[in-house]
Amino acid sequence: MNTVSSLFNRESKNSNIPNLQHIIQKEHSIMVRYQLNQKNTMLLLQSNHITDLYCFVDDIVPKQEPKKTGRPLLVSDSEIITMLVWSTIVLKQSTLKDIYNTITIYHKNDFPKFPKYSSFADHCHKVLPQEIRVLEKLLQGDFPLQIVDSTMLPVCKLHRVDSYKVAKNIAQIGKNWQGWHYGFKLHASVTPNGFLSALYFTGANVYDAQALPFLLNKNVKIAVGDTLYGASVMRKIIKNGYGTIIISPPFPKQNKKVSTPWQNVLLDARSKIETVFDYLKNHLHLVSSFPRSPMGYLVHYARVLLSYQIMALTLSK
Repeated sequence: MNTVSSLFNRESKNSNIPNLQHIIQKEHSIMVRYQLNQKNTMLLLQSNHITDLYCFVDDIVPKQEPKKTGRPLLVSDSEIITMLVWSTIVLKQSTLKDIYNTITIYHKNDFPKFPKYSSFADHCHKVLPQEIRVLEKLLQGDFPLQIVDSTMLPVCKLHRVDSYKVAKNIAQIGKNWQGWHYGFKLHASVTPNGFLSALYFTGANVYDAQALPFLLNKNVKIAVGDTLYGASVMRKIIKNGYGTIIISPPFPKQNKKVSTPWQNVLLDARSKIETVFDYLKNHLHLVSSFPRSPMGYLVHYARVLLSYQIMALTLSK
């Protein structure tokens, strides 16, 4: 019988990975220290911090070229992204309309020239490539230890599927341990500290392990996932393509699989990505049915994920 430990030892001998067990122990100690330091930490943001956030975003976003025709923009791309991130982190706003109303009432001094709502919504859609670019620069994809998982993003209730039209050609019906869902699925990998490393969106009917090639790279030495990521075929594909070893629990019928203590520590750390999904969905309102177009859903998801990543990186300092 092939055990987890024998598989690990065999794969590590046939690869160029130096002392993986030492890497795991080091990352585990970092994770424990991080959790101890975060017990009494909370996000304290005041109104004046919106300027600091703008400077941070403006340094990453490419400079805008002035428009040669038409009316000049009242606000820049950096200012729009700052508004979206600020309202998501501080006020937990769930829609663009709520963000617009808050900015016009409470931040008139910060943004004296503010467009009407229709122009504001159009500009939020236009800055989507810039948001994605900022998010890509903040992802921690080079971390050697990653935790992978997926979560459902339903767009409507099941009894409304027949009448749903907004993302009808994209959303799919899928099932997980919570039941059936209609919408999308977010596949993600995070570091032991909870930083986002890679993101991949699919329909709700896509199997979790099929997203692994989009979540990992050659810098990742070990990926930890649940039972769905332990298939031997995908394990070999990832090992041959990236040199990454997949650590996952045994299938329910394979209850005599042996593992080492440090592997059990890694498997216990899988709950970290569940806490990330919980915060994204229950606090930052990642799941929503308010967008009125497929692009609107992408704008909403990018805004929430970018806001979470900035908040997580800020808290770690």
